[in-house]
Amino acid sequence: MSPTCNRRQWLTRIGAPALLSMSILPVARAEPAWTAIENRAKGQTVYFNAWGGAEPINAYIQWAGAEVFKRYGVKVEHVKVTDTADVVKRVRNEKAAGKTNGSVDLVWINGENFLAMKREGLLLGPFAEGLPSYAKVDTQGKPTTRLDFAEPTEGLEAPWGMAQLTFMVDGKRTPKPPQSLVALLAFAKANPGRVTYPRPPNFHGTTFVKQVLVDVNTHRNALYNPVTPEAFAQATAPLWAMLDQLHPHLWRAGKQFPQNAEAIRQMLADGELQLALTFNPNDAANEIAAKRLPASTVSYQFSSGTIGNTHFVAIPVNASAKEGAQVFANFLLSPEAQARKADIAVWGDPTVLALDKLSAAERAAFAAKPMPGQVAKSAPAIPEPHGSWVDALEKEWIKRYGI
Repeated sequence: MSPTCNRRQWLTRIGAPALLSMSILPVARAEPAWTAIENRAKGQTVYFNAWGGAEPINAYIQWAGAEVFKRYGVKVEHVKVTDTADVVKRVRNEKAAGKTNGSVDLVWINGENFLAMKREGLLLGPFAEGLPSYAKVDTQGKPTTRLDFAEPTEGLEAPWGMAQLTFMVDGKRTPKPPQSLVALLAFAKANPGRVTYPRPPNFHGTTFVKQVLVDVNTHRNALYNPVTPEAFAQATAPLWAMLDQLHPHLWRAGKQFPQNAEAIRQMLADGELQLALTFNPNDAANEIAAKRLPASTVSYQFSSGTIGNTHFVAIPVNASAKEGAQVFANFLLSPEAQARKADIAVWGDPTVLALDKLSAAERAAFAAKPMPGQVAKSAPAIPEPHGSWVDALEKEWIKRYGI
């Protein structure tokens, strides 16, 4: 329109037919955000870096990947890792090298590894609370779905499953297992060489050390803040005193420690030990079903509570398949995938969902009959100390006991 042509003149010149044709032109509508993510995810390959040390878990990840490929066209490759710290190091190095299309798209993570990635800006997000499936997460009854080792997740990781330190014994051989740390010390003294725990930094071993730490500290506020030398010295003094009392009565007099919880579980099955430990309350039921533990195996937690946490999945900031990773994370949170994961015949990993938020049909998928080996009565879950305590605890443990 020329500067000398006013609006009325312009409308007269173009005429009514032209105006009519303009009014019926299609209007472009914005694509819903999640639909756009799903559309961009099609054809992507998600490299999911996750612990590969248990066949039931590997089989579950394979199933989930197949379902996501069938439904959304996203391919999932399970990169089996033994130590998540190695994944953190790889992402850190790739970012430092300026690599924008990284080799890790999704990582199974929590604790000190999450803390390191959060502090160093290695995570994409916030994304978790924007996942459609997140609406059914139990953020009230399970507060650790938003707190990872006392560190706020701030949407940088999506909850996947629950865990709590659990002990197991053969009920026929040990009808009255120790229900507290003090009772465990007395039990070890009465049964020398029949109790032990994994060598830190194995996470089961470190978790046991943290259990002792919270049990010997009546006032725990310092444990839920970033560690300082002063707080560490004060809080760990009774820890080392307790371990000094316990170790001489352990397997091989505390001079050697098994490498992992799987080895201890086998020693329990063989009758060499009277007590084993796990971080999955359904672990013994799985092992009984697989005929690797006797049906008389009993699982329990200290009556005053044991260390509990949530494990998560997170997306590195330089992931190559960011949309595909979100689609996979969303599926892992779905009632269907969570119910299958909670099934003892599949994995037995407790759900992060609030069952009262589910439909009747969705809840029915979780209604499995109790099985031998399951914890009969869950004890309170004690939140993990802040993630910054882990490295300090492991280094000091190795300095004192790592012969």
